[in-house]
Amino acid sequence: MINRQEKAFRFRQIETTEVKNSVKKTFLAGLLALCLTPAVAMAQIIVRIAPPAPIVEVHEHPPHPGWVWVDGYHRWDGHRYVWVKGYWAHPPHPGAVWVPHRWEQRNGGWVLIQGHWR
Repeated sequence: MINRQEKAFRFRQIETTEVKNSVKKTFLAGLLALCLTPAVAMAQIIVRIAPPAPIVEVHEHPPHPGWVWVDGYHRWDGHRYVWVKGYWAHPPHPGAVWVPHRWEQRNGGWVLIQGHWR
């Protein structure tokens, strides 16, 4: 027959083991998410439908000297193309050049190459 003290001791052992396992599972899940983040960031969506022609936007003079017009572009929202309007932007450093967004044909579909400063 097991006495009360021994039962309480065994219960505490089981409870401690469950907490340790829970902490390990949480840590491993976080580590997995951290490892997968770069892969998701580099993932490219291939769209089987060609993008429409760009919309020509009329814009006035820059709001400030040295600002650059960033052309609008079509993005894929998962179901259709959606137009993202152009805007004025301040270059991050003198001599910076904006390389516009563009769609490239790859693997039997279209891939959006994001615009960036060069």
